[in-house]
Amino acid sequence: MTTGDPLGLRVVCFPHSGGSGTAFGGWAAAMPPGVSLMAVQYPGRGDRFGEPPVDDVAAMADCVAAELQRMPPGEHLLFGHSLGALVAYETALLLRDAGEEPRALCVSAALPPGRMTDRDIHRAPDDEFWTTLCALGGIEPAIAGNAELRDLLLPVLRSDLRAHATYRPRPGTRPLTCPVRCYHGEGDPLVDQGRLAGWAAVTTGGFTGAVRPGGHFHVTADSAQLVADVLSQGRK
Repeated sequence: MTTGDPLGLRVVCFPHSGGSGTAFGGWAAAMPPGVSLMAVQYPGRGDRFGEPPVDDVAAMADCVAAELQRMPPGEHLLFGHSLGALVAYETALLLRDAGEEPRALCVSAALPPGRMTDRDIHRAPDDEFWTTLCALGGIEPAIAGNAELRDLLLPVLRSDLRAHATYRPRPGTRPLTCPVRCYHGEGDPLVDQGRLAGWAAVTTGGFTGAVRPGGHFHVTADSAQLVADVLSQGRK
């Protein structure tokens, strides 16, 4: 999904586990002129449904960075939610190594790289696994009760959560120099707010945090305010 001027600032959004690029469809109306909204589509969903899912954060990032580097010159602001925060971070490193470090990295609903706590959630039996995910609010009610759709989504969700659980930062990785902004949904049962300051270690360019209402999926609450805050991180 892309909107706006492809030669201006590009806001590149990375969805959560099981999510698709359409998760950021509501952001388009809040984008000012000259700013392009781009949403990453991981394999195994949306228009890439026929592709096998990828259970490796670094491999996901490799593909995104390669696509961005094939585009005409432009500046990037990366926003990643949950699993997407880690993919966005790895993408930022790859862009930095290619001399195209993003203006800012915005991460949401995710512990710092390599610090996920529940590393076995993707191993749970189907019913337990599905119930846990539905309780977080990330599965629409119409889908939650549909056994056929559940069976289609489970492999993708397991793959994404396995990628999250097994991810480890590369040893000796140099910190970024761009600003990093970390968003926390108040009451998020998956993310300990007290540990989010660890994101400061991934950059020398300054770290800030923000708390928003809405729990783990706070990105759906007052998206216009969130977009405005994200864009403010990319101002020079």
